[in-house]
Amino acid sequence: MPDSPKVIRSTRVVTPDGMRPASVHIADGRIAHIGAYDEGTADITTTDVVMAGLVDTHVHVNEPGRTEWEGFASATRAAAAGGVTTLLDMPLNAIPATTTVAALDVKRAAARGQCTVDVGFIGGVVPGNAADFAPLRDAGVLAFKCFLAPSGVEEFHHVTEDDLRVAFPVLARLGAVLMVHAEDPRHLTGRPASGDVGYASYLASRPPAAEVDAIAMLVRLVERWPAPVHIVHLTSIEGVAAVRDAQRRGLPITAETCPHYLTFSADEVPAGATEYKCAPPIRDASHRDALWGGLADGTIGMIVSDHSPAPPAMKSSGGDFFGAWGGIASLQLGLPAVWTEAHRRGLTVPDVARWMCEMPARLAGLDGRKGRLAPGCDADLVIWDPDASAEIVPDRLQHRHALTPYAGRTLRGVVRATCLRGAMVYAQDTFTGAPRGELLVPT
Repeated sequence: MPDSPKVIRSTRVVTPDGMRPASVHIADGRIAHIGAYDEGTADITTTDVVMAGLVDTHVHVNEPGRTEWEGFASATRAAAAGGVTTLLDMPLNAIPATTTVAALDVKRAAARGQCTVDVGFIGGVVPGNAADFAPLRDAGVLAFKCFLAPSGVEEFHHVTEDDLRVAFPVLARLGAVLMVHAEDPRHLTGRPASGDVGYASYLASRPPAAEVDAIAMLVRLVERWPAPVHIVHLTSIEGVAAVRDAQRRGLPITAETCPHYLTFSADEVPAGATEYKCAPPIRDASHRDALWGGLADGTIGMIVSDHSPAPPAMKSSGGDFFGAWGGIASLQLGLPAVWTEAHRRGLTVPDVARWMCEMPARLAGLDGRKGRLAPGCDADLVIWDPDASAEIVPDRLQHRHALTPYAGRTLRGVVRATCLRGAMVYAQDTFTGAPRGELLVPT
């Protein structure tokens, strides 16, 4: 494929008006216009889907400080291989955590020159740092993130309702989105006295009630201080209902879910397979169905990875689901994982584009540039075949560590090429040129 195509023609172009034959015209790294299929001389002609590049607003890159877990070079290569052209880095797991401008500067310095795709940053909300919110926003963070339950790392403490009563007035004045890991710690039971460390025991230790009560607390705060709140990785029937009720009341609460909650169910987790461990946990098939229902009716607006890898020794833990690190490596696999199940349920490619491109870009305040094939937007796009299938072979993954629950699974949808601001960064299993990714700030 050409390094910098000017016209890409396909019988299946996902435009804001739906999927149709069209030509995408690119100039100066942006989409000049979407034309008729036969308009102009095409550099690329295909029957594959041409879609806006995915925007993944929930990625733990972990650099600096825990670069042995992941890093900007490996994470952004995995992103490009999966059709992701923009990712947002979470404020925790790196050291220092992104809770001050000084820490943000350290993280940006680590990322600079390494990124295959564009990267934005999320600021952290921890006890006592409300005075840092405005400086972080001015310095370019695109949103904020907090945990209501222990995060798993010492340098990023979870917040209480009292902490949030200090934070919310500041966030509301800034109009800044607060992403929330919504589990009420009063419902989390930890390692059982019986010594049972299997998946069923772990699942029971983090019940849906933790999600529901956390959302109820956030509703109380939003009613008083209307800061936009985004519930990350929604997992349960009850959680979907709670978010739906809040939205029907007109509260500024949105939600996401993740490919692993939409793909797997608790009864599919093999004994001792701690690569499936995440928090909140993968629940049974009825919860998975409710999440798809929430996507279909708009309660859940988006699907993002929550890519949270760790070295295999931390994930394996001899089958101990309480001792293993709680995170799933999937940054490269989100599009085929989601499309496999979406197709089976009769959903469409434009649905996937809305959930994985348009709505995450909107959450991050980047919808003027990202997430749509529309004139004036960055020429970020993915070319992929929704009719092809491939087995997930760990050795072909670009993540620093290839341990993933998707290994050996056959998924529908194969990424052929990824284009960033008009330049091919990945094509036919090959990365092209030096890293071109930019470090994003609010637009």
